[in-house]
Amino acid sequence: MELKGLKITVIGAGIGGLTAALALRRLGASVTVLEQAEAISEVGAGLQITPNGVAVLRALGLADDLAWGSQRARAVVLRGHRRGNEVLRLDLDEYAAGLNYYFVHRSDLIGILAGAARRDGVQVRLLQKVEKVEPGAQPVVHLSNGAQCGGDLVIGADGLHSRTRAALNGEDKPFFTGQVAWRATVPNHLNLPPEAQVFMGPGRHLVAYPLRDGSLVNLVAVQERRAWAEEGWHFKDDPAHLRAAFSSFGGSAAALLEAVEDVLLWGLFRHPVAERWHGENTAVLGDAAHPTLPFMAQGANLALEDAWVLTWSLQEAADIGSGLALYQSRRRERAGKVVDAASRNAWKYHLRAPLSWPAHQVLKLGGRYAPGKMVSQFDWIYRHDVTA
Repeated sequence: MELKGLKITVIGAGIGGLTAALALRRLGASVTVLEQAEAISEVGAGLQITPNGVAVLRALGLADDLAWGSQRARAVVLRGHRRGNEVLRLDLDEYAAGLNYYFVHRSDLIGILAGAARRDGVQVRLLQKVEKVEPGAQPVVHLSNGAQCGGDLVIGADGLHSRTRAALNGEDKPFFTGQVAWRATVPNHLNLPPEAQVFMGPGRHLVAYPLRDGSLVNLVAVQERRAWAEEGWHFKDDPAHLRAAFSSFGGSAAALLEAVEDVLLWGLFRHPVAERWHGENTAVLGDAAHPTLPFMAQGANLALEDAWVLTWSLQEAADIGSGLALYQSRRRERAGKVVDAASRNAWKYHLRAPLSWPAHQVLKLGGRYAPGKMVSQFDWIYRHDVTA
């Protein structure tokens, strides 16, 4: 299908929305992005762009921008929580040769994508809060200020509480997983190298890795608990609560936690993967289609994949409807499989005595005798290249 002149509205100036807008614009579409915030920025801090996400950025000519503005991951290191003793080190340079993993500040990646989109002629409209989406021959987006807009195609990249997803599937019913997460950044006074440090404790774990020029460290701390926390990334919490929850963590973990001055807390909820990813001239991508827990670091990467596959499915199809159907058929099974893998992954870091000691011994043996196999177990995620 010829995309030149097609009028497309993208809801949400996050990673998936901006990537889709850029890719569609480069094939000739007229693209407008609606963002409810007053500026293009992103709540949150660090994220990991794995090789499957890097492939999309490379195809868009943005891989060098990513590399310049981030830290290339060299290893994943699992540690005990009390003293920070090393349990397992997986050297990515040796056992994932040729693949690039990056630690990047979310706002930096958003800036790269937004800059490229604007240079290519994408129109970004800020302070545009969407109230309702109506699929149809000419889909309509209703804004909170009473205005309406639309076009030939509406793409909902509008996140966990997507109005577009609701229009296609009705309201979903997420459930609390019994886990909460804190997110913070602190100065890298410990001179942590470009490695993902995972401190494993009973019912909780802490992940730390450097950002930007290495002067900043991203922290994500996950705890199992019965108390419910609201879903979202913008709820501030007292750093004392974080330190109390991880008071048994020693070594460098304790030093990192002590440096936290501002922290965000959110509850981790499991959402079903959407049954319908498209309706009449309307589609969803990213978290709007398949919200995922953070335990495989795939939220941003799946959104990048979605945006690319949606764009090229439209180009390959005879019309919008068949293009959207092709997009869902190519993406839904993979996204569901990754979401399930993320949901299953957290418990591995949360083992309690007496199970934790033998489990750590198994990890040590695996790292000693079969490190390559341990790295390659998720090749189906990280080596997947939607641009190939």
